[in-house]
This record gives sequence, C-alpha cells and structure tokens, in this order.
Amino acid sequence: MRGASPSKGGKRKTVLFICVGNACRSIIAEALARHYWGDRIKSLSAGVVPLGYVPPETLMALEEIGVPPQDLSSKGLDTMDLTRVDLIVNLSGYHVRDQLALFRGKLINWYVRDPYGESLDSFFQTKDAIDWLVREKLPKWLEEL
Repeated sequence: MRGASPSKGGKRKTVLFICVGNACRSIIAEALARHYWGDRIKSLSAGVVPLGYVPPETLMALEEIGVPPQDLSSKGLDTMDLTRVDLIVNLSGYHVRDQLALFRGKLINWYVRDPYGESLDSFFQTKDAIDWLVREKLPKWLEEL
C-alpha cells in the first residue's frame, strides 16, 4: 500500500480526522494514515471536546497490527490551524461545520461507531473500520482535491 499515491503530484496534503473526544476514532485514523501514507500526506487529529488522554485500548488496537502509537495525544480543534488543512474527515456523526469557520478545504462526514467505554473487541472493530477507510476511501478523496 505504501507505494500507491493517495494524492497525485503537487504539494503534500494535510488531512485532519476529527471526532468528539480525540481519544479513539480520530487518534486511530491519524495513526493509520501516518502508517500507510506518512511519506505522502500529513495526518492530524482533533476532538470537538477532547478527552485529554488516549485510552489504553486505543493504543492496544494499534499495537495489535504493528502501528506505532507514539506521539498520539488528545487535543482540541482549537489547537489546529485549519487554514493549512486540505481535507477534514469527520468521524463523529455530529454536525461540525459551524466549528470550522476558517476551514476552506473539503469536509467528508463519515460516521464510525465510538468504542469508548466498551470492550477491547469494540476497539478492534472500530480500528478495522477505520483501517478500511484510510486505505480505500482516503486516497480517492485526496485525488478529488
């Protein structure tokens, strides 16, 4: 997968994954995008209401498939420079457009179930859903930019 290009030529694209707490879904998406496409895109994540920490189950789901979980932290949208983001993937299922006043790129709303507070198996299922999204859908979305 690493050899395929998620964005054709030009400048390196910046993708921001968001969810509610930036503790599970968007963290997993950031890590997987960095793992698969880190040499082609810049991958970030943030939460609408950041939890402030990353649950161990999130890290375990990533480690299970050999994705390094280092440098992952729960942070808010207010820490992001949205003028430098090309694509936002909203995994939360909530309307977030009103919180993105400075954002001029493309917004994709793609709901993924939140595993927070559930079993480790739920985290693995969420990781699998996001893995598919990052490998199959993300390259297509980036080509459309």
